[in-house]
Amino acid sequence: MSGLRVNSFFLGNSSGVDFSIILSPRDAETGKLQPANCSGSKRAGDWNLDVTPGVNVSKVTVSLSRTLELCLPNATECCPSPLCMVETLQVLACRGSVMLAQLLIQAEIFANSSFAGNVSENATVIPNQAFKPLGSCPCNLTAGACDVRCCCDLECTPDLQQLFSGSCFTGVFGGDVNPPYDQLCSSQSMEFTPEWFPFLCVQSSLDNTPFLGYFYHGSTSPPKVPSFKIPLQTSPGKPFTGYREGNPIITEEDEYFTVPQQSMAGQCVGNAPVAYLHNFDVKCLTSLDSYKEGLPHDVRINTGSADFIQQNVVYRAITDRGKFITESENLLAAEVLCQNVTFAEHYKFLWKDKNIEQVNVTVFLGSLCDGEILTQRFTVEFLSSNSTNGEELFENPGYQVGRPVKAANLNASDPLGSLNIWQPAGRGLCASATDRPVLFGVDSYSGCILEVDINEDCSLLRGNVTEKLNALIRATHVGKRDNSSYSDLNDWVEIIRLDPVSSNVSTGGLKGICPDIPANLNIHIIFAKVGAVQGIPQQQILAVQISYSTVLWQFQCGLGCRNTLSFLPITASVQFIEVPAQPPLPVTRYQKIYAEFDCNQNEVCWPQLLYPVTRFYTGEPYSQCLAKGLFLAFLVLLATIMSNPWFYKLWNR
Repeated sequence: MSGLRVNSFFLGNSSGVDFSIILSPRDAETGKLQPANCSGSKRAGDWNLDVTPGVNVSKVTVSLSRTLELCLPNATECCPSPLCMVETLQVLACRGSVMLAQLLIQAEIFANSSFAGNVSENATVIPNQAFKPLGSCPCNLTAGACDVRCCCDLECTPDLQQLFSGSCFTGVFGGDVNPPYDQLCSSQSMEFTPEWFPFLCVQSSLDNTPFLGYFYHGSTSPPKVPSFKIPLQTSPGKPFTGYREGNPIITEEDEYFTVPQQSMAGQCVGNAPVAYLHNFDVKCLTSLDSYKEGLPHDVRINTGSADFIQQNVVYRAITDRGKFITESENLLAAEVLCQNVTFAEHYKFLWKDKNIEQVNVTVFLGSLCDGEILTQRFTVEFLSSNSTNGEELFENPGYQVGRPVKAANLNASDPLGSLNIWQPAGRGLCASATDRPVLFGVDSYSGCILEVDINEDCSLLRGNVTEKLNALIRATHVGKRDNSSYSDLNDWVEIIRLDPVSSNVSTGGLKGICPDIPANLNIHIIFAKVGAVQGIPQQQILAVQISYSTVLWQFQCGLGCRNTLSFLPITASVQFIEVPAQPPLPVTRYQKIYAEFDCNQNEVCWPQLLYPVTRFYTGEPYSQCLAKGLFLAFLVLLATIMSNPWFYKLWNR
């Protein structure tokens, strides 16, 4: 230590532990410290020991109680020399006569001094780094004191250097600021020397070394680290102008408002920003070990006009855990650890123009135990403040990718309809499968497994499968646009249904075989780009067709055929087909003839047959190309002449 006070810590329970401090002079003959015992006190000479007890950590403070002023003539209680005190202390922690811990302190304290001379105004001259190192001892970090392991520190006395002489810092940090480089002829290092060394080497003094020299002080480019923070333009000159579709929603802390979403790889990302006017409904699998809390619900959200609103949060308890728990291990009741976690979060944003007016959040909580797999659900829905009677009117009339396809049942009193596909859970059985809406522009393929008995009647099986497939489509029409009105029939297209085709195959009364089972539902949606609003393409649905693909179901017999149940997979697929908004013009006769000679539409390009002998070919000199072309033409002419019959007659003569 080099100051008046030093702190340390005793780890463990200090109850019944006695702390003491003793002076430990060295033995004059051996130079070793005298052995310590537990009979000391909390004061030794001018040193005091203070202990602040804690729960499992106690603070130990050693302080000096004397002055450090230089002695004036005929003065006492002072320092006779600048190096005022050099002592060795030992702090002991004992329980009875048993020593628990020991702390060795080497105190080297200098006297306080005040400068009484004249102050020079000359600035410190920094040497030119091209010819002399700026710091000859980089490890000398403490002024007026010896730095441990720094052998080039001039403040270290020979006695102190003996303590760490075998472990001094090496390299430039240890003071070797001008080492011999590898290319020097006198260098003994063979680590980075080339194979021709020492046949060609540098013969020079160490004053001319590559470790010195001028450095390039050009502009530096700081690394661009992506961040979720966005600078908000809240100054009067540049106000925050609101959100546009697709912009991330910002919080009061200038960070993204995040909700777990699915990535392109299908995995859930917990810190995914919520995009303005983009709805989504995702499900994420988690367990008690990997569960993480999301963004706190007390975070305020930027409305789009530099104002902030609080989320309206409603907490509810889960009544049916079976819809969320998809897997459970058999653990003993005494070993199960449970925790109250979030099962689902539903966000509803009420918006108008470019601003957010209200945020309503419904959080469903439940108990998740160790060994269970939880299927969390997160939904985000944007509702326009101009909507009336549950009918939402969007400023953006066309469909956007990822938004649910709007369906209606115009033949019923309640026109609300749905167009869904399955969302399997658990074992994948149709009895436990839920459904999710068809999203525009997203081709999907899903299914479930239906349990079928070996004695199942084929007609009843066809009716059961058809009923489950038709349950996905509770609609007669599909909206052309996202803001289609239920009162205007022109805003809707009728769903074209194609009945399953029967093959009239007879099974001869065999059990476990049923032909013509409509196990595959095919949904084809034809759409086109019909315009743009504020530069955003508007897409409109032109037609929807539903068809069925039949399969031959046959009972699969397991080991011993003891099980009378078999499985029938039924699927539903959605395919979006883009067509031109306007039918293309018919091709004229001239275009058909010209297409035969168009090099961009045909693999054989007849107009470029003589391209190598034209001026446009630059692969070889023109004279060589012309000579090769004439020689090739001569060979063709010679072959033509020799293939003529009269040439043989002339040759025979």
